[in-house]
Amino acid sequence: MTARFALLGAGRIGKVHARAVSSNPGAKLVAVADAFEKPAAELAAAHGAEVRSIDAIEAAGDIDAVVICTPTDTHADLIERFARAGKAIFCEKPIDLDVARVKACLAVVRDAGATLMVGFNRRFDPHFAAVRKAIDDGTIGKVEMVTITSRDPGAPPYDYIPRSGGIFRDMTIHDFDMARFLLGEEPVFVSAHAAVLVDRKIGELGDFDSATAILETVSGRQCVISNSRRATYGYDQRIEVHGSKGMAAAENQRPVSIEIADGRGYTRPPLHDFFMTRYTEAYANEIAAFIGAMAAGGAASPGGEDGLAALMLAEAALKSVREGRRVRVDEIG
Repeated sequence: MTARFALLGAGRIGKVHARAVSSNPGAKLVAVADAFEKPAAELAAAHGAEVRSIDAIEAAGDIDAVVICTPTDTHADLIERFARAGKAIFCEKPIDLDVARVKACLAVVRDAGATLMVGFNRRFDPHFAAVRKAIDDGTIGKVEMVTITSRDPGAPPYDYIPRSGGIFRDMTIHDFDMARFLLGEEPVFVSAHAAVLVDRKIGELGDFDSATAILETVSGRQCVISNSRRATYGYDQRIEVHGSKGMAAAENQRPVSIEIADGRGYTRPPLHDFFMTRYTEAYANEIAAFIGAMAAGGAASPGGEDGLAALMLAEAALKSVREGRRVRVDEIG
């Protein structure tokens, strides 16, 4: 059976998900909605879909699921709306920037019995998934320490920063989810430090551009996360998991994996320039997993509770920075 999709939001991430849906043999992109007519029409035409309003999509009998790629402040309302309409829902992170609002939204999803998946795509990256498999197989023994490096090539536009929720809710939230994915235990403490080292305008807008967080679990397992809004050498995405029997790591990926040796030494091509190319496979794999969850009629993973847990870690990190102390996660919300 083909899963019939509507895409809400025809921006940058919407285009990524439109491609992932259209490339899946078990899915069909039926409709696209956006506040602006031109991008919606262009994206719909590129994938053989039609432009519809959100109201029309909500009432449509030929749409099984929606992919929400609209601005963050619309996510929770749209999740609730389509949960009540009986649609399966894939929503980009975060569900909302407020913990209480997320909890209220998840209560609606539970009451409606809806399928909800949150877009933490990095779980589906083949390289990161292979590290998780090494953990599950016992290859490296019991996890002791996790290191996550995530650095963007450049900062987002200034007008995005005030509505992004800040670096911890917008950027590090992916790494908080990855930490939970790899640690095997829930973090109970967060210590974080943040600074403005890249662009003072970011600080004037109330955010940071350089951050480090340390997560601790009840057994003492630790995860160190390093973030920066500036990596002059490309999109820096690495993880390392140290265990009682060894270590597993996923290194940076390049569009072309070759190495050249000459009189100047050894050289390799540059890294991917951003998430849209680095995580192409991950986006395709997560949509495939969502379709699988729809077909099975079960819970999708990562789900709403995963989105809530990552947001709570982000809130704890921000509280740690503001108060200059180690924060218990259960202080949040």
